Amino acid sequence: QVQLVQSGGGSVQTGGSLRLSCQYNVDTYIPYRMAWFRQAPGKERVGVATIYSSDVILYADSVKGRFTISRDKAKKTVYLQMNSLDPDDTGMYYCGAAKIVSGSWLDTTTYSSWGQGARVTVSS
Repeated sequence: QVQLVQSGGGSVQTGGSLRLSCQYNVDTYIPYRMAWFRQAPGKERVGVATIYSSDVILYADSVKGRFTISRDKAKKTVYLQMNSLDPDDTGMYYCGAAKIVSGSWLDTTTYSSWGQGARVTVSS
């Protein structure tokens, strides 16, 4: 079981920036796929960005050009740099790790581990 520890988040005004971090605790492999999801109050968890072990990166249309996912392999950490934030970006952000090849990156059931979550609040 991959354990994920998140940090970052906070409150900003529209147009501001925040960075989220997610450290994973495996020594022998890089998780097949890691991703960031956002969950707004009363809504389902939706995918924001993902990075595969092959370094392929995908983004949700709503964040393209504003968010950047990256990984530092030496630090075993995945980041989500969020720029030009909008109130619609408000929510809890979770990182997830998929250990094996499975399904769409948008499907939450394909992730075997989740971080504890980080709150992001964007005010207008």
